[in-house]
Amino acid sequence: MNKTKRKIFETSMKLFADKGYDATSIEEITATVGVAKGTLYYHFSSKEEIFNFLVDEGVKLLKNSISIKTAKMNNSLDKIRAIVLIQIKILFKYENFMTIILSQIWGNDERSKMCKKYVFEYIQMIEEIVKEGIKKKEIVNKDADIIASGIFGFTCSSFIYKMKHEEVDVQKLFEEIDNLFLKKLRA
Repeated sequence: MNKTKRKIFETSMKLFADKGYDATSIEEITATVGVAKGTLYYHFSSKEEIFNFLVDEGVKLLKNSISIKTAKMNNSLDKIRAIVLIQIKILFKYENFMTIILSQIWGNDERSKMCKKYVFEYIQMIEEIVKEGIKKKEIVNKDADIIASGIFGFTCSSFIYKMKHEEVDVQKLFEEIDNLFLKKLRA
């Protein structure tokens, strides 16, 4: 991605997270980036395309990070632990991206449907690992969808914890989540 496109991408993400998609205009994006509308339209055909691009890129980053980290792991609980740590790190590092995703899943417009689709696909990835763990008797034999949705939910709640505290030790937070929730999944 070239420098101008990256700047449009990053600025749009910040504005969408801070103000919301609907309250952010193309004019505001171009003024903040310091480019003409024509330059923006050279890289993106519309505000909707910018939104779709940033959601696609963020989801790819999350999924790729998880795939790389878990590819050589055999134990399902270790995979779940790795996913939770990665999700917390991404929540904290890409706060604007996560704000957009989490704020957009509530609704029935096309953006909401797209964000829900990605969230549900992500939860499905977790669910498949949980099912594998149940089958291998590494994870308690309970409803895999509830477990996967719960993992996503309590991991996202660490975002609220971060908003309440100025400094957060990611590793310490992960260890608390591991002790409070993940260890209870062990079969």
